[in-house]
Amino acid sequence: MLILDTKRTVCVVETEIPESEWVARATNGDENAFLHLANTYRPRVWGTASRFARSRAELEDLTQDLFVKIWKGLPTYRSDAPFENWLMTVTVRGCYDFLRKNRRRRESEQLVDPQESRDAQDPHAKRESSRREAWETVQLLLEQLNAKDRTVITLLDLEERGVRETAELTGWSESNVKVRAHRARKKMRQIYDELGLEK
Repeated sequence: MLILDTKRTVCVVETEIPESEWVARATNGDENAFLHLANTYRPRVWGTASRFARSRAELEDLTQDLFVKIWKGLPTYRSDAPFENWLMTVTVRGCYDFLRKNRRRRESEQLVDPQESRDAQDPHAKRESSRREAWETVQLLLEQLNAKDRTVITLLDLEERGVRETAELTGWSESNVKVRAHRARKKMRQIYDELGLEK
């Protein structure tokens, strides 16, 4: 079984080899080639997964599972499309599956900001506190949405992706993405008001 260090994947990097060659090698079962690709794309996969995970441990597990999905799915990759697009599609759909399977279990877990490691050195305590409160409020609202609505809001508003890219990543139509995003934002605003979060 392939095991990755989700915090720091290390491999020997041969910079003169084009990515297409790394992908071809990985597709043929070369684990070192896959580790090179994992090292290259880990920040993107980690960043997207951090929008869906609520704790550091959960984020690490999710990222590991996503790379296993990517590894196992390599035979389905078609070289006529950019590898990064395929990889991010697998990542987003894996995060969506994760939300559907783990929603109830996750409701009881403590909210944690997956960006905390980056902001740990911030000397401005008040700004940090406000930012954390805002993040927790967003997470609280997102938790009230179903998996599809949360995925759309995460991609459009948190990841700042366009409608077309969101549609491509999820496999949904652009009109479906727009309608779902509109309804999800309206529901979030309603929940926000009902919870009396506005001071």
